[in-house]
Amino acid sequence: MGMEQLMQWISEYGYVALFFCLWLGIVGMPIPDEVIVMTGGFVSSLGVLQIAPSFVVTYLGVVSGLSIGYTLGRYYGVSLTKKFKEKEKWRPYLIKSEKLIEKYGKFALCVSYFLPVVRHLIPYVVGSHKMKFAHYALYSYSVGLLWTGGFFWLGYQFGEAIPAIAATSRNWGYIALGIVLLGIVLVQVFRFYRQKKITKVSS
Repeated sequence: MGMEQLMQWISEYGYVALFFCLWLGIVGMPIPDEVIVMTGGFVSSLGVLQIAPSFVVTYLGVVSGLSIGYTLGRYYGVSLTKKFKEKEKWRPYLIKSEKLIEKYGKFALCVSYFLPVVRHLIPYVVGSHKMKFAHYALYSYSVGLLWTGGFFWLGYQFGEAIPAIAATSRNWGYIALGIVLLGIVLVQVFRFYRQKKITKVSS
């Protein structure tokens, strides 16, 4: 399932599809969260959805899905952790999540947003460690707002490049993504001023 299918769902079911695709990320939705958030921005730029409600629904989908992970971890943490460790696919990510919490404490919630898969496991782990919900919400929701806003804006501005942006962020990291995006912005600025200069000379 890819971006085309996602856009079809959003076209048919609107904000509901956008919310539940992100909410279902907690159970392994086959489309990366980054792609879904950017698609929300992209369809807003096309006028399929209105930008303000689309962003709000996108943000709520992100934080509600992760909050379910926190809740499950808080009440079923031991059994869930055991199941994750038994599965070879999840074990490395769980170990990485636990190391992040040992190293950064509450700030691991901030770091985790920039690590695919770990982003979904960290809430389970901090929940199983009985972190207070107020602390969880403060760190997770605030960084989640910035993370969602960043990718939503990318989708709004560069919707056609969503697959390339998603691949760059997942394969090369966010620093490489930042360099690529800076290059795109500089090219756009150069073209804008060049076109403005040509128009001025022509007139």
